[in-house]
Amino acid sequence: MDINQNLTGVLNDLIQINNDRIEGYARASQEAGDKYIDLKAIFNRMADESRQYVAQLSNEIIKLGGDPVSGSTIKGKIYRAWMDVKATFTGSSRLALLESCEFGEDAAQKAYQEALVSDETLSIDIRQLIATQKELLKASHDTIKGFRDLQRNASSDNVSDSERLRDSSFDLRSEDSVNNGTNSGTIRHF
Repeated sequence: MDINQNLTGVLNDLIQINNDRIEGYARASQEAGDKYIDLKAIFNRMADESRQYVAQLSNEIIKLGGDPVSGSTIKGKIYRAWMDVKATFTGSSRLALLESCEFGEDAAQKAYQEALVSDETLSIDIRQLIATQKELLKASHDTIKGFRDLQRNASSDNVSDSERLRDSSFDLRSEDSVNNGTNSGTIRHF
């Protein structure tokens, strides 16, 4: 296999991971619906970013004399099927959507890192393209992670508030014990 074919394979792998992102964010946007309109806008923006990355990578493959792929990875298809099953059982909570998206962003970071450290000889232009896309994807990852952390903290605060209310419940003696002046009445917890 010649260098161009190997390099085309590396770039096609990145196209597939971006196609995974596009499909994953389309699904997340659909799940977000009108309930989480802020997330829907972010998901749509990130899918658009990956469409741009696919176009850029496809141009490089064509310059090398190769054919860009149009599909996604097997792992991506399996993951999206798992997301469907998870949504069926746990629902599409804001936190669940963000956690699923972060998982996808982690996979994209890994794929780009593997491309940069691969044994393939990368021209300066291609190496710069991959590094720039990886950096932009890292910013997207950090955005998703930031929203996820905010949601976790909000969920944690809600649990803490309800636990505090439960733990700080006060004892009330029954009306009989209060009226009789005794302390041996029924204790009620609220």
